[in-house]
Amino acid sequence: MSEGRPFPWEAVYPPRLDWGVPIEPGTLGQLLARSAAEFGPRVALRYRDAAIRYEELAAMARRVAGALLALPAARDGVALLLGNTAFHPAVVFGAALAGLRVTQLSPLDAPRTLRHKLRDSGARVLVTLAQEGLLRLAGLLRAEGLVEVLAVGDDAQWGEGPASAPIPAEAVRLEDWLAAAAPAALPAVRPGDVMLLQYTGGTTGLPKGAMLTHGNLTAACAQYGLWNGGRGPEAERRHRRVICVLPLFHIYAFTVDLLVSLARGDEMLLHARFDADAVLRDIEERRASDMCGVPTMWIALANHPRIDQADLSSLRGVASGGAALPAEVAARFERVTGMRIGAGWGMTETAPAGTSQPNWEGAPKRPGTIGVPLPGIEMRIVAFDDPGRPLPPGETGEIAVRGPNLFAGYWRQAEATAQAFRDGFFLTGDIGHMEPDGVFVLTDRKKEMILCGGFNVYPRIIEEAIHAHPDVAECAVIGIADAYRGQAAKAFVTLRPGAVPFTLEGLQVFLADRLGRHEMPAALEIRESLPRTPVGKLAKLELIEEERRRAAD
Repeated sequence: MSEGRPFPWEAVYPPRLDWGVPIEPGTLGQLLARSAAEFGPRVALRYRDAAIRYEELAAMARRVAGALLALPAARDGVALLLGNTAFHPAVVFGAALAGLRVTQLSPLDAPRTLRHKLRDSGARVLVTLAQEGLLRLAGLLRAEGLVEVLAVGDDAQWGEGPASAPIPAEAVRLEDWLAAAAPAALPAVRPGDVMLLQYTGGTTGLPKGAMLTHGNLTAACAQYGLWNGGRGPEAERRHRRVICVLPLFHIYAFTVDLLVSLARGDEMLLHARFDADAVLRDIEERRASDMCGVPTMWIALANHPRIDQADLSSLRGVASGGAALPAEVAARFERVTGMRIGAGWGMTETAPAGTSQPNWEGAPKRPGTIGVPLPGIEMRIVAFDDPGRPLPPGETGEIAVRGPNLFAGYWRQAEATAQAFRDGFFLTGDIGHMEPDGVFVLTDRKKEMILCGGFNVYPRIIEEAIHAHPDVAECAVIGIADAYRGQAAKAFVTLRPGAVPFTLEGLQVFLADRLGRHEMPAALEIRESLPRTPVGKLAKLELIEEERRRAAD
C-alpha cells in the first residue's frame, strides 16, 4: 500500500511521526487486557457516582463474556439499545471476549429502523436499560418475535439519577451478568473477525451494516494514538481526563472516546447526554483535559453565558467530528476561550479514522480544511465519471480511501460492497480536492450537491459563508425545487441570543462578496431550533422531507 511514497502529506507531518509506521491489528480483548495490566488500579470510567478501575472493568467484561457464552441465542449476535451508561463498555468488551458480533442501535431510531437492523443483523439478544421509553421499544420488538432474550440493566446501580422503570419479569438482569462466574477459558478471537455491525444512516433507503473487524477498530485506535502522541513517556506524564458526552452507540464516540481512552490509560467522565453546564463543571471542578464534540456542542459552549468567566485552564485538547465544523464556529470558539478546536474527517466505514488537522504547537492554521491522512491511511481524489482515475492536486472529485482501519464490507450486501470499492479504495461519496502539500479540503457530500442552472452548488460552502454572519448561531442549507434553475439553495437559520431577525434580501446583501450568484440562497427560514440526528448533527433529511411535503401540499 506504500507505492507512491513519499506522499505529499508526509511533508506536513511532525519529525517525530512516520506515516508508514507499522500498525499491527489486534483484538478488543487484547486492548483491554493490556490496559488492565498496565493501568490496573487507575480509574478508567466515572459515571454517576461510580468510579470503575481498569482491573475492575476487565473483570466485569470477562464475567459478561461467561454469561453470553452460556446463552445459545447470543451466537447470532448481541444488539445494544443503550444510551451512555457504564453497562455499555462492560457488555461490549464482554461480547468481544466471547467472539460475538455487536450491533449498536440508536434509542432515537424509529421502530421501523430498529426492526430492520435486528432482522438484518440476525441478533436475537437485546440489551437495554430500565427506562420507560427503551423498555417500550424493547417490548414492541420482543412481541414481534425479533428478540429472544431481553437483558435489562438498572442504571441506579451506578448512583443517583432519573428514576428507573420496573424491569419485566421475563427479562434477564444485567446485574446478574456482572456477577456471573468468569469462564475458565475463552474462545479464540482473530483480528479479522467481525466485531461490530455499525449501521450507516445513509441518505436514501434502509441503513446498511458496516462490518468492522477487531483489526479495523484496533488499527483506528492505534492511528489516533500515534497522531496524538501514542503511549510513550510523554503520554504517561499527561494523565488525561476525557469528557464523553457523545453517544457511545455512534462510531465517533465508540472509537475516539471509548477505545482510544482505554488504550491510553485515560479517565473517562461519562455523561448520559450533553449538557453545557455539566461540561463546564467537569472542566472547572474535575479538571478535565480533553473533549470531543460535534459542531452543535461547540456552538452551545461558545454561546454559554458563563463561558467568559469559566476556568478552562485544565483543557489541553478539544476536537470536533461527526460533521464539518464551520470555520467561523471554530474561530468564534477560539476567540472566546483561547482554545483551538481540532477537526478532521472520517466515516463509519473507516472506524472512523481518516484525517486530522495538524494540532501540534507551531503547526500552521488551515481553516476550512480537514487536514491530512492519519498514519497508515492513504487517500486520493478520483474522477466522478471514472473512479479508477486519480486526479491531480487542486482538481475536485470524489474522496477515496484505504487503510487497515477500512471496513470489511456491507453485511449481506455483496453488490453494494462491490460498487463501493475501486482498486482497493473505498469510494466515500464525499467531494473535495487535495492541496499541493497533501492537505485535503472537503467540499460536500455527493448526494447533497445542488444542481442549480447547470452548476454544481455545494451546501457546505454556503453554510460557511452564512456562519460568518454575526447574528447566526447555526444554519443548514438544502436544495429545493426551482422552476427556472431546476434547484436552488434554501437556508435554515437560528439566531444568537438577542439578535434581530433579518430578511432574505438582507442575508443576500451580506453574502454578496462571499458567494457566487449561482450559490446565493433563494429562500430563508429563521427558526427557534433546527432538527438533529441522534448524535447531535443537523438533520438535513428532515428538512428535505419537510420541503417535499410542503411542495406536495
